[in-house]
Amino acid sequence: MTDLPLALVTGASRGIGAAVAHQLAPTHRLLLGGRDEAALEKVAAELPGAAPWRVDLTDEASLAAAAAQIERLDVLVHSAGAARLNTVAEATADDWRVNYEVNVVAVAELTRLLLPALRAARGHVVVINSGSGRTSRAGWGPYAASKFAARAFADAVREEEPDLRVTTVYPGRTDTDMQRAVIAHEGGEYDSARFLRPDSVATAVLTAVSASPEAHLTEVILRPR
Repeated sequence: MTDLPLALVTGASRGIGAAVAHQLAPTHRLLLGGRDEAALEKVAAELPGAAPWRVDLTDEASLAAAAAQIERLDVLVHSAGAARLNTVAEATADDWRVNYEVNVVAVAELTRLLLPALRAARGHVVVINSGSGRTSRAGWGPYAASKFAARAFADAVREEEPDLRVTTVYPGRTDTDMQRAVIAHEGGEYDSARFLRPDSVATAVLTAVSASPEAHLTEVILRPR
């Protein structure tokens, strides 16, 4: 087990992050990033070679201290995210800040801190984005803008770090707790059959990560059928 490559998955306590951890577990040692220690412990108990990596991604000091303990990292999956929705007319400054702090600033800072470890392994960065990272629509401006920024960030890392592979995954609506909150905000009825399963998104991540060394999946787009 100690010879397996190391992967860090943020947002690993539930949803897409937990599904990604399960998909990577047979071939990777895992650090499970998140804030809910009990939930992380529960996921870790299901996966040999997994350990909780409890950290608040928006706390720069604790993030730096946690990242400093990682000397070599083969895969970094950014799955943690925030979704504050509102119209441009009604969105508060806090709506914009929360989306950018979690979906952009935390992603950029964690990647920056771990670049030495990723370079040492010629590793792979995966950013779980959204369909909103390619198309914005009414009522989604603050969230979509942050996801467009996350897309630009991933593109920049890909250009600046030629020894790394960088993949952006754009899932459509996925059956998660976040999606339930979104549907509630929109005033609709929740029907999980209309959405992607977290495992489907995780399979896309696994496909990118396990591609042969000369192959570089730069973008993956998934939509519910």
